[in-house]
Amino acid sequence: MSLLQALPSPDISSAVILCVVVVSLAHLVPYFVDPHGIHSYPGPFLAKFSDIWLGWTAAQGHRSERVHELHKKYGTFVRIAPNHLSISDPDALQVVYAHGNGTLKSEFYDAFVSIQRGLFNTRSRPDHARKRKIVSHIFSQKSVLEFEPNIRLHLTTLFKQWDRLCEGGLKSLSGDEGEGGWKGRDGRVWFDCLPWYNYLAFDIIGDLAFGAPFGMLIACKDSAPVATSQKDAIASYGQECKSKFDYFPAVQRFNTPTDRADLLGKLQEGRDEEGRPMGREELTAEALTQLIAGSDTTSNSSCALTYHLARNQDVQEKLQRELDDELGGEDDPVPTYEQVKRLPYLEAVINEALRIHSTSGIGLPRLVPAGGLIVCGREFPEGTVLSVPTYTIHRDPAIWGEDTEAFRPERWFEADKVAVQKTFNPFSFGPRSCVGRNLASLELLVIVASIFRRYHFVLEDPNADLETREGFLRKPLECRVGMMRRNV
Repeated sequence: MSLLQALPSPDISSAVILCVVVVSLAHLVPYFVDPHGIHSYPGPFLAKFSDIWLGWTAAQGHRSERVHELHKKYGTFVRIAPNHLSISDPDALQVVYAHGNGTLKSEFYDAFVSIQRGLFNTRSRPDHARKRKIVSHIFSQKSVLEFEPNIRLHLTTLFKQWDRLCEGGLKSLSGDEGEGGWKGRDGRVWFDCLPWYNYLAFDIIGDLAFGAPFGMLIACKDSAPVATSQKDAIASYGQECKSKFDYFPAVQRFNTPTDRADLLGKLQEGRDEEGRPMGREELTAEALTQLIAGSDTTSNSSCALTYHLARNQDVQEKLQRELDDELGGEDDPVPTYEQVKRLPYLEAVINEALRIHSTSGIGLPRLVPAGGLIVCGREFPEGTVLSVPTYTIHRDPAIWGEDTEAFRPERWFEADKVAVQKTFNPFSFGPRSCVGRNLASLELLVIVASIFRRYHFVLEDPNADLETREGFLRKPLECRVGMMRRNV
């Protein structure tokens, strides 16, 4: 074949050149026209022209850390996409996510839609207002307290298995040493605690959101492949049937009245302003949301708490002294919420863990509405995407002190309470904040108090960092610890 024959035809070459020109113009024209008025803001060079930088950074699993480094380099305002500005000022929280400012969730949330839009991923203000009215009463403090017996029941099951671990009588059922662990000469059982927190969280939320637990704690393993996708989470838990909703086991409850106090029952009872209940698809979508939101968040936070307490022995011992003083005469291994809800050091420990390891650390993107928005003295036109990175404002030295990477619960007694209140953002802020924060708070208080009253933990490697990978949530990869029963 001659060189001339090997060359692409003029038609193909022209098409390739035209494609390159069109793609280039699609990125360059908006940059020079600058419709969002953010041309002058600093950031990665590629981010000025394309979403590729942000997409690639997110795919690496460390978006929050990378954006944080950019803010340390450039300051308060950083351009992370052609129309997206990250603002690392706590005052911006009160504007970007506030009631009545008209901002909307961006197209970022389209990726989370399954079956139909739920409370979390709907971008319509009227639709969100309707759904929130139905769902919010379910997570009122009064309603959440009705779920406490379920939570305490599953913690008791966890303790039966962990006690067997400590006694050397429980072996892994999956063939993975991480679940079963091994007992050393020091009397501790050494294992990865992350899978166990997954079992606990999924059994609790399965019980509340579906009407029955997944049975992971009893099986001592992941007995349902629930983590692959929202659809798979339900499909794996149910059974094969003709309709795509028939494998949702709680569907049996559509036509079977029950007085059981759980999330599903309360979702079925919910009504909007016109007295209409949720339909089957809408109910299923909301139950899916509760499964995803109520499982990984609890397990991630519990794991991070265990890591930081195991690494900081003085903090763990101080917490255990408080628990011993307050619960010393209590025989039940799982204290009630009423017994632990006002323990100051316990609350400080949990808050410090949520500060340093917010399960959602990224800046949640919001679209500026018609008429524009003024944030931190800067004006932004309609269509600009703004976000406030939780990971970064939780490390603002002006609020938290210079040792922001240290796990030090004492800072919660020292810091300016007003400044802390407007900066601490583990559940987001405003009308789109986490509707389940009351349930999350109850779970963490009871879980942490119960576990650290009963067991003592050390890290397998005292110098090990808590490795994470971030999608929407910052998920620990493992947490290898040595555990021993305490004499209580």
